[in-house]
Amino acid sequence: MRNYLIIFVLSSFFLGCTFNKESRVPTKKTIETIINQFLDEWHAAASNADYEAYFGKMDSISVFIGTDATENWSKKQFEKFSKPYFDQGKAWSFSAIDRNIYVNEAGNFLWFDELLDTWMGTCRGSGVLEKKQGQWKIKHYVLSIEIPNSDVQAVISVKKKSDSIFLSTLKK
Repeated sequence: MRNYLIIFVLSSFFLGCTFNKESRVPTKKTIETIINQFLDEWHAAASNADYEAYFGKMDSISVFIGTDATENWSKKQFEKFSKPYFDQGKAWSFSAIDRNIYVNEAGNFLWFDELLDTWMGTCRGSGVLEKKQGQWKIKHYVLSIEIPNSDVQAVISVKKKSDSIFLSTLKK
């Protein structure tokens, strides 16, 4: 009887270890739910001009790439650019229309793309998040304006002069 008890206790211990190990990594569906809420809260923080909540979701080494060719900002640069808008209570308002989330096997790194309804019309955002010490942080975010293929030639014409000026600054 004593042997059965020892086998039962050891089996329970090993099975418990296996289940605990597996339960440390949330399912992809759980991560998607968490990230959808995280990103919706991030966009809402901008809509509500909540500076701390907005930038608190970004990693200290985050990069934000905006719609203008000059907008390739570190977190500190983006904070400096954005602060006056937040201080005036008039940041920006983006809401997700559609979002795709892709998660690595370890469940601590992901990338996503989203279609957004914005004051600029339909835009696309894409980004990378990493989970460190139990918290998700935005590492990289790119915002782009969606241009219908049928309108590309008109847009090229409109931005030709500014592209030329911008590119000349890079060649120096």
